[in-house]
Amino acid sequence: MLENKIPKYYSDVENCVDDLIAKVGKKIVLAAPLALAKPNHLLNALYRRVKEDPTLHFTLITAVSLEKPTWSSELERRFMQPLVQRIWEDFPDLDYVLDMRKNQIPPNFVLMEFFNKAAGWIGNAHASQHYLGSNYTHAVRDAIINDCNALAQLVAVKEVDGEKRFSMGSNPDTHLDGGRILKYLREKGKKVAIIAQIHRDMPFMYGHAAIKPDFYDMVIDNPDYHFKLFGAPKEPVNTVDWMIGMHASTLVKDGGTIQVGIGSLGDAVVAGIEMRHKHNDTYKQFLNSSGIYDKFKDLIDSVGGINAFDKGLLGSSEMLVDSLIELFKADIIKRKVYEDVRLQRVINENEFSDDQVEEIFKEIVRKKMVHTRIKRSEFDFFQRFGIFKQDLIYDNGCAILNGKSYSLDMSVDENLNAVVSSCLGNTLKNGIALYASFFIGPHSFYEELRNMDDERLKLIDMRSVDYLNHLYGNEEIKRLQRRYGRFINAGLMATLSGAIVADGLEDNKIISGPGGQYNFVSMAHELEDGRAVTMIRSYRGEGQRAVSNIVWQYGHTTVPRHLRDIVITEYGIADIRGREDSEVMKRLICIADSRFQEDLLYKAKTAGKIELDWLIPRRFRENFPEVLETQLGAYRMQGFFNAFPFGTALTKEEITLGKALRAFKELAAQNKFAIMPGLISKSIGGIPEKAMPYLERMDLVEPKTVQERMMQKMVIFALSSSGQI
Repeated sequence: MLENKIPKYYSDVENCVDDLIAKVGKKIVLAAPLALAKPNHLLNALYRRVKEDPTLHFTLITAVSLEKPTWSSELERRFMQPLVQRIWEDFPDLDYVLDMRKNQIPPNFVLMEFFNKAAGWIGNAHASQHYLGSNYTHAVRDAIINDCNALAQLVAVKEVDGEKRFSMGSNPDTHLDGGRILKYLREKGKKVAIIAQIHRDMPFMYGHAAIKPDFYDMVIDNPDYHFKLFGAPKEPVNTVDWMIGMHASTLVKDGGTIQVGIGSLGDAVVAGIEMRHKHNDTYKQFLNSSGIYDKFKDLIDSVGGINAFDKGLLGSSEMLVDSLIELFKADIIKRKVYEDVRLQRVINENEFSDDQVEEIFKEIVRKKMVHTRIKRSEFDFFQRFGIFKQDLIYDNGCAILNGKSYSLDMSVDENLNAVVSSCLGNTLKNGIALYASFFIGPHSFYEELRNMDDERLKLIDMRSVDYLNHLYGNEEIKRLQRRYGRFINAGLMATLSGAIVADGLEDNKIISGPGGQYNFVSMAHELEDGRAVTMIRSYRGEGQRAVSNIVWQYGHTTVPRHLRDIVITEYGIADIRGREDSEVMKRLICIADSRFQEDLLYKAKTAGKIELDWLIPRRFRENFPEVLETQLGAYRMQGFFNAFPFGTALTKEEITLGKALRAFKELAAQNKFAIMPGLISKSIGGIPEKAMPYLERMDLVEPKTVQERMMQKMVIFALSSSGQI
């Protein structure tokens, strides 16, 4: 018999599984969060139970099932295994992921993901067949459509104002709304369960993520189930990424709003913004020397800017990427917003700063946004946001301070002046500088959040994606807060019509999912001053294998052509919003790699979309990779544009080895015979002194077998051919 006490605590995950089955029955449709906050021990226990009992059926609805890196050769093992042991330590593998990799999923288990780890499940029939292609904002709805009857996640725990509180930490994104919906369905008679697993290292986030324990029915709490949170290592930022990021950084407007995603392109954008603020003279010098400002001056001046940030930015990003915290620490993300239409409207219209409390109060009164005789609810509003002092007491139309009474009848000038002189605070309170819905990143990022003081941490409000990713619901306040919204995301390809390919291929292979990208693009079009910026690497592949990512047409799109806006490649910016087709195509061709421009132009002219006598302007005919290297070179000598602008968990040797071994693997894949002369030459010569630290890292200083001797020569050749030694 289940206890009625809510929540019920468990030290044994197996007992929790027993009660879950008793609560909802033998058909369990459980939703677990995207990425970080999955309760691995619970999922594994439930999955094992289903494998053992064919009368049970388990559908797991989630996104991004995390897994530690693996290797496919002995050489890769020597490089990866020390990394895995150091970075991921005791992170428990998800049993269903291991079985899916071996194509051994039992018939009574289904994995439905609405967003895949990038290209993570290509070729896997189960993942492909059960992919749930939902917008992030529709994930909860679609889980309910699929008869979801349980939620489970990791939570943080903390005593707040003398009471125990849980925090959804990294993932209020779907489970905040999902839990409320399941509670509503329970009232209608549906059997449901809402489960938390306490994790002491999960950062305790405030805002809407902080909830009472009774939000959950069942709570797993046992130190034996502790594990190291999954760390996502930083990707290196290469030349192409840097150039795209520098272009994008010019479109962010001071006093505006920013959204940006994870990965090397996101890091490049944020690093460009930081350079603009901290090293503005060098930033401007680069924009001039590279030709970026000269080519796109009018667009940059109207949409963004190149000066340092005075008013600062509001972060409003479904994902709290670790690089945004760097902007937060640098006082670039510092524009606070307030969740009251009256207050936010007055601030926007008058450009008031947080310390202009007197001016804000007078303007609210003047505009009659409150009653002439301030009511109790309005007094509470003024006090909540720091306009009234915190030790004021409301009493029958008056404010009491230190035993003195002040009439709140603002129709009398004497009363107004007395309130202004004695009752107002010094600065606004309870503002938000950064909204987000989920996070994942390197361990240093989690540590930063755990160690941040509460006053600072409370400027970050973790919310559901329903609040962050679109304007529906509370639309007026969202519009006021998200002024000059710049929603910056990556795509795989752009067609000459302006459509964006980001989540899949035309043969229906799934790369990832729409996530929030479509929502942010759509929102940018609905905001009067919003812009959607899509970053596209202009080509993929090397040498003769290189192909353009600006294409004539493609059989799959993520963002349709009618929502076209701004596209950026490493070669420039194409503002294609509201432009006729011929102009759209011309602008996209101008930022394509010059190796592919003529073919694109030929197709457009043949189709009658561009007039026959139009020529690509001369300033856009030198779009070649080697030109970019020249543009960045001098600044790299000054310490700018390095591969890891926000640090890395890798050692210097690992960074160098990783780069060299990747290049070696790509060369071998293209032409195995091409590497033979180099390997033979390395077999004849001795070991270069500069190679020793790398050979030590790979445990190949003194090879004992023929295989180890060959691997030693491969490492030396890889380092030599990539110019590292």
